[in-house]
This record gives sequence, C-alpha cells and structure tokens, in this order.
Amino acid sequence: MKQLTKKSILKLKQSSTLVINEKCKKLITQGKKVYQFGFGQSPFPVPEKIVTALKNNAHRKEYLPIQGLSKLRESISKDLKKKTGVDYPKENIVITPGSKEAMLLLHVAFTGEIILSAPSWVSYEPQAIIGRNKVHWIKTSRENNWFPTANQLEKKIKSIKKKNLIFILNSPNNPSGTICKNLKELAAVAKKYKIIILSDEIYTDLTFCNKYESISQYYPERTFISGGLSKWCGAGGWRVGFFAAPNKLSGLLENIKTLASESYSTVNSPAQFAAVEAYSGDFTDYKRITLNILRSVGNYVYNNLKSNKVLVNPPQGAFYLMPEFPNKRYKTSTKLCEAILEETGVAMLPASDFGFRSDKMLTRLCYIDFDGSEFFKAMTNGIVIDDKIIEKYAPNVVEGTKKLSNWAKNL
Repeated sequence: MKQLTKKSILKLKQSSTLVINEKCKKLITQGKKVYQFGFGQSPFPVPEKIVTALKNNAHRKEYLPIQGLSKLRESISKDLKKKTGVDYPKENIVITPGSKEAMLLLHVAFTGEIILSAPSWVSYEPQAIIGRNKVHWIKTSRENNWFPTANQLEKKIKSIKKKNLIFILNSPNNPSGTICKNLKELAAVAKKYKIIILSDEIYTDLTFCNKYESISQYYPERTFISGGLSKWCGAGGWRVGFFAAPNKLSGLLENIKTLASESYSTVNSPAQFAAVEAYSGDFTDYKRITLNILRSVGNYVYNNLKSNKVLVNPPQGAFYLMPEFPNKRYKTSTKLCEAILEETGVAMLPASDFGFRSDKMLTRLCYIDFDGSEFFKAMTNGIVIDDKIIEKYAPNVVEGTKKLSNWAKNL
C-alpha cells in the first residue's frame, strides 16, 4: 500500500504535554498514586464575572467575523497598550482558537527560517516542521536564566543565509519558569538585522516580580504578540487566543486571516463575548491572589528540592521549574523521567522534549497539582501563605516534592 502521510508529518509525535496528562489519568484509573507534575494547566477557577458573561451569551450561535469580534479585538488592543505602551490597533489583531493556533498559522504563512532557544515550548519546532520552515537552535545556560545572550543571537543570525527569520521568545518561559532579563539587548540585535520576533506572551500576566515586560517595548515595528485566556484566566478549555501584528507586518496578517477562513472559520461566539469581559474588566484581586499562591508554592518546591543532587533556578513566573539531576545512571532524560515516575509516582517531562540533547539530565516540573478553587477561596481572607498553608491546600505538591527529593539523594 502506498504511503498516505507526508514524510515530514511522519517524523512528528503527539504533543508530550498532552500525552503525559492522558498517561497520568490512565495510571490513576488503575489505582496508582500519581503526582501530576507534567501538565501545565492553570488550577484556578475562571473568574465568576467571566463565567457569567459566558452564560449570558450562550445563546449566541451566529458566525462571527473571521478576524474575531470587533469589541474583543478593541479590548485586547487597549489591554496591550496599557501594559506595553505599544499600539496594536484592533485592525491588526486576529482572534484564534487558542494562541497555539495563532502561532501555527504564522508558521504556515511565513516563508523563511525559525530561531529557537533551548529550552523552548514543545510545539514550536513541530509547528515549524508543519510550516516547512527550518529550525535553528541556540544553546542557553542556567547562568543566563535559560535565555540566549545578545551575542549568541547575533552569531546565530550571521550563520544563517536566509534573510527572512523569526526569533520566538517566551517569557516567563515554559519549561524553565524563568524570565528574560536582557530583552532590550536582544531587541537591539533583532533590530540591527531586521528579523521578526514572535513574542509568546501567554504567561506574562503570571510574572512573579509583578512587572509586565514585553520585547515589543524595545522593538515594536517587527514584533508579533500572541496571547490568550488559557493561563492567567484558567480558561484553557475555552480556546480563546489572539495574534497581534505591527503595522509594518500587516500584509502577513492578511495571509493569516485567509488561512483562518479556510481552517477553523471563526472562534466560538459565546467564548468571544465572554472574553470581552476578561480583557476589559478589573481582575486585579484575582491576579494578585493567584500570583501569590503560585509564587509561594513554587518557592516551596524550589527550597525543598534544591541541593547538590538537584540543580534548579528559583521560580520567576508561570508555574514551572526545570530541575537537573546530574547522574551517570541514566543515559537520557526520557529514561530518567520514566524511572522517577515508576519509583516515586512523580510525573515530569524530559528536557529532550524542549530542545535539549537527550543526555541532558533536565526535566520540566509543573507545580500545580492542587485544588485551585479551594486554595483560592481560602486566600480571599488575606491569609499569609506559609508552609503549613501549603501543606493543607497543596498536599500532593508537598508529598510529591518530598518523594522526588528523597529519590534524588540516592543518585
């Protein structure tokens, strides 16, 4: 029988983040205790005002414009202006079924090559392959917070013959949980060589220093921004994202709109109307409480895990840590994670899923295995979060961290 699938697609595998989530669920149904440190999904409830907005618009059944609801695009435009000081007019914004789809459409429309830094989110490279865009990797280090230096970026640009380049930046970063501290320097290099930047800002509202910073502030003319409701708002399953383009790149945006019209057509109507509330309402208290919980739990895991056996940067944003387990027992990070899951019940993802060599003993740890609704409700009374509070409201995180720490002592 003739091969029915393109060779480039045959090389792909299902997203490891989704696979580990399904694997954990299967093990749990088999009666096994699993600490779900592998899947990055917000544990918190969607703010009640936004849920009410969804209910009030459940009757909406009409197809909305391909580009998205005008009022929603206007709300996102104002939100970006307020946070970054950069003007992304509503005409330059497309609403997509999650920011993941927004980035995929860019890869499909773009002709050129992609620069990624290791570590990078698991889907950047597969999406580039789907779009038939070659990927170039930049190695990073713990010392530089797992982001490339300006010198590294410049060297990589010079080594590539293609003039059309996109550098994808994600801060706070998935999988490291760190923030980029040299945005201005990276922007200067990008501007010098007139490359495009895709700033994946899905986690920027989850920055623990409470300072929203976007590379678009330093290089607005050629920076795309993608974002959505999945992380800060807890509405991952609603699939509402956006893609914002600068005026100079509006032509590429038109091509993305064409692709949207020939694929998903439009994002579901009730969710778009609800998203207007998400981007125009005041959720300062919600963000303050959720950030406080994530910061506190992240620091708890960090403080109880770091040792001469476990190397890890402190949490700076999102809900991830990237611990390293130096050892000579395991040849690959995949084998390392398999052993940890088998021997402790702690599920994590290997560094090889994020652009590292397979023999780099790094893992991604997601510290959100707790009931976010209960934790959130308790914190509305202004309770100070200490170890006892974390032990009460995040027992799986506490127990899983202890098991992981004890396991590492025997390496």
